[in-house]
Amino acid sequence: MGEHGLARIAGALVLAVGLLLASSPACTTEGPPERRPPPAAGNSPLTGEHVDLDQPVLAVKVDVVPSARPPTGLDAADLVYVEPVEGGEVRLVVVFAARRPEVVGPVRSARESDIALLAQFGRPVLAYSGSAPELDPALRDAPLVRLTEARTGGAFFREHARVPPYNLYAWPDRLLAAAEDDDPSRPRDIGFRFGAAPRGGEPTNDHTVSYLGARVRFDWEADSGRWAVSLDGRPLTLSDDRRAEATTAVVQRVRVHRSSISDVAGFPSPIVDTVGEGDAVVLRDGRAYDARWSRPEESAGTSFTLPSGEPALFAVGPVWIVLAPA
Repeated sequence: MGEHGLARIAGALVLAVGLLLASSPACTTEGPPERRPPPAAGNSPLTGEHVDLDQPVLAVKVDVVPSARPPTGLDAADLVYVEPVEGGEVRLVVVFAARRPEVVGPVRSARESDIALLAQFGRPVLAYSGSAPELDPALRDAPLVRLTEARTGGAFFREHARVPPYNLYAWPDRLLAAAEDDDPSRPRDIGFRFGAAPRGGEPTNDHTVSYLGARVRFDWEADSGRWAVSLDGRPLTLSDDRRAEATTAVVQRVRVHRSSISDVAGFPSPIVDTVGEGDAVVLRDGRAYDARWSRPEESAGTSFTLPSGEPALFAVGPVWIVLAPA
């Protein structure tokens, strides 16, 4: 075949390929499909772990009186606050961000102390069973995305094997789906600092905090590198038979005074002052460190410092903070 014949064949092939590409759905003048940016990642201000930071902060009120045990979902918490309630008992404010359990509970009622305590998170989601009528106006005015069974029934359920009022549970994923339009806050700096264990401290195998009607104890377990939690002299075992644990446990001594609100038995509700300053003990790596806490206002975080003035660094991982009467 001559040179001109080869040229004609080559031209025909180029034309055919061009027509095929032009008619193909994949051939378009538009750019590549838009891709959503990956979730923001970094060190969690709540645990120091490298996690997805694009998850809303969810706080759930959980009861741990003997009739409410075993609780569910605490092993997925970033942060747990132990707060005093009526009759010398304690209740938990369980905070989730990087992780969430499938189910959490038993869910119980909010207290006046929760408003100031949770203000440092910005505008978190608060899941609770209800509150005293006198407290409702303050909760409505607080920077909270409030979720209750009455307002968000599809996110809660009753466990019929449990005795009321200790039978209300919630699905955290459904809670956050219900709160999505209210744009709750993502994790932000609340004053914690993480790093290597400071020098000093006292070797400590256990530490107990006593209330009028409850005792919270932390036992150091060197094998796991965590503090195992006990209540009233018994291990706090969860519904999946795991033990409640923390890598850092803090005893924060606070002023506690009476509210004008009482429970159905007539016991006045205590109010915990988490704004101000006071003494603290930081437990980590089998040692106890004397510290001071400081929080200048509700919108600010809480800093913990050693007597030297240096930050009281927490160990990376879940944190428990016991709000104990000064």
